[in-house]
Amino acid sequence: MAPDDDDDKRNFALREQNGDEPSVFSGRTPRQAALKAARRLDPAGSEDNADETELRLREKGTKKVHIYQGWAWEETAPNDSPDWMPEEITEANVSKEGIQHLEEI
Repeated sequence: MAPDDDDDKRNFALREQNGDEPSVFSGRTPRQAALKAARRLDPAGSEDNADETELRLREKGTKKVHIYQGWAWEETAPNDSPDWMPEEITEANVSKEGIQHLEEI
């Protein structure tokens, strides 16, 4: 990994219905940021029982809002996980719904 690889990261603000942006997630792609946001959702007991939640991420410095459906669930950590990792971990997945262009920010 080259030292300037972090320069490729972009910031995406999680947007609520009222327009507030309480959290910012970084990633090279909108999907990577959406996965981080989805991991913060209340996890279900299994992926099959997980409820989908709409995630709206505005790319900072733009008027583009990436819209995803995200869900999270608990899973047992792998056998080769490090000692510091809890036995139950939160997994997440997202599905892109589209892009919205805001009139104003």
